[in-house]
Amino acid sequence: MSTVKITRGYRPGSIGRVAELHGRYYHEHWGFGLFFESKVAIELATFLERYDDARDGFWLAKTAGRVEGSITIDGHRAMHAGAHLRWFIVSEALQGGGVGKRLIETAIGFCRQRGFRRIYLWTFEGLDAARHLYTAAGFTLVEQHRGTQWGAAVNEQRFERCLR
Repeated sequence: MSTVKITRGYRPGSIGRVAELHGRYYHEHWGFGLFFESKVAIELATFLERYDDARDGFWLAKTAGRVEGSITIDGHRAMHAGAHLRWFIVSEALQGGGVGKRLIETAIGFCRQRGFRRIYLWTFEGLDAARHLYTAAGFTLVEQHRGTQWGAAVNEQRFERCLR
């Protein structure tokens, strides 16, 4: 397989591809459907329309020019609520090869450079590989409850990392 290159910023087709990666993975493994995939696409598009290079980050992991992963830092409320890590995914073809770790390290480095004091993310119980990456990167579970923000009932989890 080609070398994986991580690039920053929007590229044509990236909204659709990131939504596709999420839609396919979460449908296959969790039974999520149209609600979830459209939520990813709409919220990612909305984020990119208000994207500010000084506070936000959007990275794509690409191999042979094809998007195979992503991670986002939404810094819109970073100074008050913390930077929001979102839309983190790596295609199944690249999972286990260190791409996820590189994406998370890139996002954390960006937050440090911007002087953000805290990063948080929402996920749900059962995503063990992702949770391993989060905890290895210094995130801790700070909140957990039953919820449906992804269109299905799951045990939602909030992880945080302080950068002081």
